Amino acid sequence: MMTATRGRIDVRGVRLSFARPGIDPLPVLDGLDLSVAGGEIVTLIGPNGCGKSTLLRVIAGLIPADSGSVRLDDALIAGPDPRIGLVFQEPRLLPWRTVAANVGYPMELGGVPAPERAERVASALDRVGLRDAAHQLPGQLSGGMRQRAALARALVLEPDVLLLDEPFSALDAITRDRFNVELLKLWGRLRTTIVVVTHSIPEAIFLGDRVVVLSRRPGRVVADVTVPLAGPRTLEDLDAAAVTSAARAIRAHLDPEVEAA
Repeated sequence: MMTATRGRIDVRGVRLSFARPGIDPLPVLDGLDLSVAGGEIVTLIGPNGCGKSTLLRVIAGLIPADSGSVRLDDALIAGPDPRIGLVFQEPRLLPWRTVAANVGYPMELGGVPAPERAERVASALDRVGLRDAAHQLPGQLSGGMRQRAALARALVLEPDVLLLDEPFSALDAITRDRFNVELLKLWGRLRTTIVVVTHSIPEAIFLGDRVVVLSRRPGRVVADVTVPLAGPRTLEDLDAAAVTSAARAIRAHLDPEVEAA
């Protein structure tokens, strides 16, 4: 896959613990290092509670690390940054606002003029195939359409980095596969740096240039597996012998008590 000049992520020595009343803090991340090249797709996999989602929030500037640093293109991330888009497992759309109004909300908060907002919202909805749903409310949409709207909301600011926290986990298997194919097509047009959290080994392999495996909590990188698949990828690629080999390498570093799909 091609490499972009922007969107390089460097995580160095990140440690983080969560405070707990009356007892010692809970260690979540333990001196974690991670580098992602501009335009690369990296998937994160590991046991439940190992800190994958927390790591995304640290990269996004939503949670400050106790120590260590996160840099985007050599600039220190010290808080939320418009160059980084984050899509949660739940769409988190405002139910009283239309799809277009939800997608445009970040720009509205940022004071972007209405004509420019409308143009950029239309472009973002086109990218995710939701232009015809622009005036519908979230309650009128399927689960997959709501997640598309959340993705459009992240894309509307044209971020250099897109962080996805199990974005399709609530969908049925067939729909989830289709969305993964569409995500790669979208990446092919935008070349945005993408980091995806998943519990599925096949999904991690299908989407990622690399699959980074985290240990049990407190999370640290225990393996970094290169995926031997060229693009454009199709679901049939998951039957390749090279994929089986990559899956075996990933499973070898996952805790045997943790069941991965």
